[in-house]
Amino acid sequence: MTDQVILTDIKDGIMTLTLNRPDRLNSFTRGMLDQMIAAFDVADADDAVRVVIVTGAGRGFCAGVDLDNPDAFTAAKPDPRATDPAVWDNPENRDMGGVLALRIFACLKPVIAAVNGPAVGIGMTMQLPMDIRLAADTARFGFVFARRGIVPEAASSWFLPRIVGMSQALEWCYSGRVFGAEEALAGGLVRSVHAPKDLLPEAQRIAREIADNTAPVSIALTRQMMWRMAGAAHPMEAHRIDSRAIAARSSMGDAAEGVASFLEKRAPEFPDKVSADMPGFYPWWDEPEWEMPRGKGDAQ
Repeated sequence: MTDQVILTDIKDGIMTLTLNRPDRLNSFTRGMLDQMIAAFDVADADDAVRVVIVTGAGRGFCAGVDLDNPDAFTAAKPDPRATDPAVWDNPENRDMGGVLALRIFACLKPVIAAVNGPAVGIGMTMQLPMDIRLAADTARFGFVFARRGIVPEAASSWFLPRIVGMSQALEWCYSGRVFGAEEALAGGLVRSVHAPKDLLPEAQRIAREIADNTAPVSIALTRQMMWRMAGAAHPMEAHRIDSRAIAARSSMGDAAEGVASFLEKRAPEFPDKVSADMPGFYPWWDEPEWEMPRGKGDAQ
């Protein structure tokens, strides 16, 4: 039976996903990948889940791939000179950090990283497709790949410059050094820095504000609109999607409830569900044609 290397808890609309290898600073394995993907599948399918918080057990967030057992993470090693696209479209040949990053990117629920300790390698890059990152003042970050003779993974060459700008992204990746929470804050990588005891409460406060006040279908659309338009060639692409989304949402029950609750000065009770009421034009993009590889892990 596969070890449970993540823990999930769903309470009052918030799923807390905890990386759970504290004796190894939550270093990453193939089992952790599989179980995290399964947890995000649960979050997307469950209308009761409004927000996901990701954190680590013990004193670390994630210390990168478990280098004592690398074969458990990367099973296939194709010839890097292969030019046939089918080789790199094969699920078994793709970077597993990228598989996780793209699953988080596709999530329909907001994702908050509560970085409680060291986060390097994939422990750093897995945060990039998350929406809001908070750090404990004891957290440490590092894009250490060049110091290990490799390159950044998990699609971080796409995500990182969009978050912190090209110059800052290149400095951190060129140096490969580990830096503290205050530098991460100054560089725009994290939203805020907190005493360790205050980290999860602040993440929960943000999650609670989303869960209690907003329409879940609107949040799901907003998340995808923001992320996918980050690579658009012209604002007209965003304008087209905005126009369709406004027209679709204005005709549904959530819009009527949003106005009524405002006028009646009460908390909203939005009727539309992500599982059933996404607008007919969703998804509006052409998804790359590759299958998400699955392992033997499953979410608790």
